[in-house]
Amino acid sequence: MVDLTDRQLHILKVIIEEYIDTAMPVASETLDKKYNLGVSPATIRNEMVRLTTSGYLKQPHTSAGRTPTPLALKFYVDRLMKPKELSVSDEVSVKQNIWDHRKEMDELLREATRTLAKQSKTLSLAATDEGDFFTSGIGNILEMPEFYDIDITKHLLDTLDEAEYWWKILSGYSDQDESLYILVGEEFGGNLLNNCGGIFVSFRSAEHKGAIGVVGPTRLNYSRLVPVVRYMGSLINDLAKNL
Repeated sequence: MVDLTDRQLHILKVIIEEYIDTAMPVASETLDKKYNLGVSPATIRNEMVRLTTSGYLKQPHTSAGRTPTPLALKFYVDRLMKPKELSVSDEVSVKQNIWDHRKEMDELLREATRTLAKQSKTLSLAATDEGDFFTSGIGNILEMPEFYDIDITKHLLDTLDEAEYWWKILSGYSDQDESLYILVGEEFGGNLLNNCGGIFVSFRSAEHKGAIGVVGPTRLNYSRLVPVVRYMGSLINDLAKNL
């Protein structure tokens, strides 16, 4: 990984957050007009070229702007992002929704995916080593520009019929010490999912293990969604101790 200067880090962070907000390639003119970066337009353009050469940005053929690569998005989550705190009212709402379903794992996960889809406004899913698989919020992704492409959407929806596919992906991370993990692009293992991103958290009961999380475009609002997914995982882990 190429070391970045403080200026490059700042420009990269702004580009990623602008892209997350708009779903559009970001041009140097936009950065110059919208953000007070303290450098000339020419300097912004030069730094964007360097970030592209370093593998952090890419330039769609039909646009003068640039978009962050999976490498940049992972770097953003690990180094640049400031997670937003989940409000107390949201924590209470999430807990109330799943509390009455705490005695059966399948009911707990079914309600947890529904609640997570509602909170995240994207697609949520959960998978276990028992072969159980739950999804909710399919309609949410249809409102996202990336999924206006019928091929991308069809491929993602087709995978929702393949519990083994998802467990194969998620089980590779569920034994890691860091229970929350993020998948971007090719980490999903399918070419037509290269436009997708996901945030997942693993959980365990006395006898089983699994993962729950959200899937959407690579430009997921990570700063908002990471705390939501992490909290859901901690709740399921706490409740699953008695199952």
